[in-house]
Amino acid sequence: MRLAISILMVAFLAACENTTFGDFAAFSDGKATVKDTANRNYYPDENLLVVAQAQFKEGNYGNAYRSYKKALDVVPTDPNAWLGFAASSDMLRRFDKSDYAYAKLKPIIGNRIEYLNNYGYSMLLRGELQVARTYFLKAYELDPSNEITANNLEMLRNSVKYPRRSQGDLRGI
Repeated sequence: MRLAISILMVAFLAACENTTFGDFAAFSDGKATVKDTANRNYYPDENLLVVAQAQFKEGNYGNAYRSYKKALDVVPTDPNAWLGFAASSDMLRRFDKSDYAYAKLKPIIGNRIEYLNNYGYSMLLRGELQVARTYFLKAYELDPSNEITANNLEMLRNSVKYPRRSQGDLRGI
């Protein structure tokens, strides 16, 4: 009997050989968002920004919002943190927070492609297509070969084809 149990244990452990506990993620987060991002070569303030960016890339906009906010508490003048905070606020439809972040960013990086694309995308999410077009075209003038700007302009062209409806418009369905 002990021999059978020993054989089963060896077979079970051999099956688990290629799997580590790091492959499993808690709370529906992907593997990239739960990995240890600590880097001992840099000051720990950078870690908050790295975590926030990983959360945003995974589509966890609530977690990204919270992480960017923590990063801004540590370094309140970091334009990367403000830009990420604004983008995650936009994705959560917290336009009051994103407007505040864009107002903070405008004097710092208001003429850069990243700002123009993000603010234009914010306007696109709000349904302000003409304002979005203005910002996308400004970004296009700065760098016509920018792939993100080209994608944003294409998305804007596709958005014009769909009718804009009010919230109560579909009550009969």
